[in-house]
Amino acid sequence: MMGAIVLLHRWLGIAFCLLFAMWFASGMVMHFVPFPSLTEAERFAGLAPLERGEAIIAVGDAVVASGILDATRVRLIQRSDGPVYVVSGPSRMRAIHASDGADASVQSAGVALAIAQDHARRRGLDATHAAFLERADDDQWSVPNSFDRHRPLFRIALGNAVRTEIHVSSRTGEIVLDTTRFERGWNLAGSVLHWIYPTVLRRDWALWDRVVWTVSLLALIAAVLGAVLGIVRIRQRGGLIGSPYRGWHALHHILGLGSTVFVLTWIFSGWLSMDHGRLFSRGQLTPAEAGVTNAVPDWRRAPPLNEPSLSIAAREVEWLAFSGSVYRRDRTGVDSQTLTKAGESARDRQMMFLDEQDVVGLTARLRAGCNAASVVVDNDDYPARSSVPGAPVYRSRCDDVWYDIDAADGSVLQRLDASRRAYRWFYSALHMLDFPALTAHPRLRDVLIVGLCALGLVFSITGIVIGWRRLQSKFAI
Repeated sequence: MMGAIVLLHRWLGIAFCLLFAMWFASGMVMHFVPFPSLTEAERFAGLAPLERGEAIIAVGDAVVASGILDATRVRLIQRSDGPVYVVSGPSRMRAIHASDGADASVQSAGVALAIAQDHARRRGLDATHAAFLERADDDQWSVPNSFDRHRPLFRIALGNAVRTEIHVSSRTGEIVLDTTRFERGWNLAGSVLHWIYPTVLRRDWALWDRVVWTVSLLALIAAVLGAVLGIVRIRQRGGLIGSPYRGWHALHHILGLGSTVFVLTWIFSGWLSMDHGRLFSRGQLTPAEAGVTNAVPDWRRAPPLNEPSLSIAAREVEWLAFSGSVYRRDRTGVDSQTLTKAGESARDRQMMFLDEQDVVGLTARLRAGCNAASVVVDNDDYPARSSVPGAPVYRSRCDDVWYDIDAADGSVLQRLDASRRAYRWFYSALHMLDFPALTAHPRLRDVLIVGLCALGLVFSITGIVIGWRRLQSKFAI
């Protein structure tokens, strides 16, 4: 048995020592430079104020014109080519011109370039030398599935000092992603390596999922076998733990013993990042719950722009279905908005966020046995944050299932059953050290993450040296 363990660990270690080193090194990079994304603050800063006085069709007519009769949300934005409705349903979305209901998808590079330049200028970015690069389904930075409803994408280079590139949705004409040279460069050494994320592999999600899951499992097996051997080979010398090896083997043994707990939990939790429903629930609404949450409203009851009148500072108006009612959401800032519920009296019509009773009304329809909703605070064990700074997130506990609902727009941020709550600790806490006690002290958390990953990197380098020497002796390299 020990001979088999030694043999398996030796050759699995040779196969995966470079991968371990890459994971530890790229993990440090990822901690400080996350994968590029367009933040809500950036997206909102690039929106133009809605032009008042323009004749636009009613929301219900916009839904009909879009052909998405199961629409759950409709947004009105001001593009460089006029006001546009963006109609979203459970599986697709479409943009139509608010003036006449005609298709507003972006077909030409010229329109995409004008949209990108307008967005950039409103954010204070230099777009003097902006130029169209390509129209493609994806590139290295737009392979995530969240962009599927926007493909193909127009990629525009601003030509500014930081080499910003902007991705424009061909479906809606919205800006969906921006990247800088700094982000792209560091992510080639960070996320792309860490997630084994080359475009040619990642564009096939199912294949990428199987490959990375399998590779991570084999790496975990190699680590477990190494831990077993490391413990068995311990020698006592003068009351101290010692190693029977010399040189690089001894260093590998001692460092392995010192980092065993971290390496095993980190590799195990990293493998769980690819779980995707294999062992734990995915935290998604069931079809029945989604049917309640995404119930198609009567769009004819959607409050028009003149009830109440539109603020002169409004940059986006959204109509949304929540708990069987239609709300109008007027956004004047990234952290300021007004909600209007259709059918209520003028005096009680406006509010800033949904309240507890609104949330309880929805969760009672989702599941029986729901308790009163409570506000989720930042230091909660299962944190959830609204996209609107300062907006509360309400949690309703319905027997063993919890629902976290964003008071800003009524979206269900998390569905936490017992399996998903366990996954939070086995994956997120172990892999990213986001224990509440550590997130309350970010500098300490940074030091621990960098220090532990550096220890793992040095340990992996000793394995690379030993593996290379083994290959040299075996094959006379």
